[in-house]
Amino acid sequence: MTLIPALAAALLLGATALQAAEIGLRQITIDPDSSRPLDLTIWYPTDDSGPLETLGGNAAFYGVQVHPDAQPQAGRHPVILLSHGYGGNWRNLNWLAGRLVPEGYVVAAPDHPGTTTFDRSPEQASRLWERPRDLSRSLDAMLATPEFDGLLDPARVTAIGHSLGGWTVAALAGARFDPVLFAQDCDTNPTLRTCELSEELGLGDSRLGQDLHDPRLAVFVTLDLGLARGFSADSLAQVDIPALVLGADIDIGGLPAVLESGWLAAHLPARSTQEETIPGTMHFSFIQRCKPGAEALLDAETPGDGIICRDGYDRDRSALHDEIARRISGFLSQSLPPRQAPD
Repeated sequence: MTLIPALAAALLLGATALQAAEIGLRQITIDPDSSRPLDLTIWYPTDDSGPLETLGGNAAFYGVQVHPDAQPQAGRHPVILLSHGYGGNWRNLNWLAGRLVPEGYVVAAPDHPGTTTFDRSPEQASRLWERPRDLSRSLDAMLATPEFDGLLDPARVTAIGHSLGGWTVAALAGARFDPVLFAQDCDTNPTLRTCELSEELGLGDSRLGQDLHDPRLAVFVTLDLGLARGFSADSLAQVDIPALVLGADIDIGGLPAVLESGWLAAHLPARSTQEETIPGTMHFSFIQRCKPGAEALLDAETPGDGIICRDGYDRDRSALHDEIARRISGFLSQSLPPRQAPD
């Protein structure tokens, strides 16, 4: 897809974003008494100018400054749903929420049961089709939350996912997973990291082939996704919304972008798909920044985990995040439907 001229992009961005704002944060639990309760973190624009708190960080990773439980800013805000990777959590894309909320977006991220840091239940992990449904449930809950009544624009919904989260948002957009196709591909490429997770994630379950499409989704973004080669080419060709596919420039082992992001982009409609790699990005370049000493700290806790803090060509992750956020913001301003006047 050809990018629109810079001036037009700037004008569209002005139409997309509301007044620059501070960041509010609220956390809720959806269906707490159900078999799959869902913890949801919501970042949103606020005009609150009170004290700030840094949330979403820990000894290894930086957080983002927010106003907890602040009053949401008035106006109709586009919605972004975030999906974390395998074993991750809502904090992973906290940094991206911090970039997009001041532009006027309301951003929400669930912790996917079974595949999150906080819940590694084998039973839930093997129900992978629930992940796209988690995003639909999150949107349902936000639209039903009294504090956001009239403040969300259901016609301008985006989903952004990293790694397994990229698979999740592609499925939400209408891509259909074929367990038989995936098994055949693993026979050809048995060393891929995704093939090693087949039993744990229930990738041979026929229920994964069901339609998980949410028609409310307007655009989607994948960040170095996995499991792409399990999507049928026919279903990808029928995805009728714009997509931005960002792959890692450097493969850290078992997740080559050419066989994942490349496969996805090659089979999505060319007219509505943008694909790009950013020099120096590795798989974990898309998650939050590491604090000094974090690599050693992570390696001491779990040998090998320090790779989470590495980026290629000695590039600084802050600079990589600047580029990633700029591309996502430009794509959204170009591809989301125009903002509608309030009812």
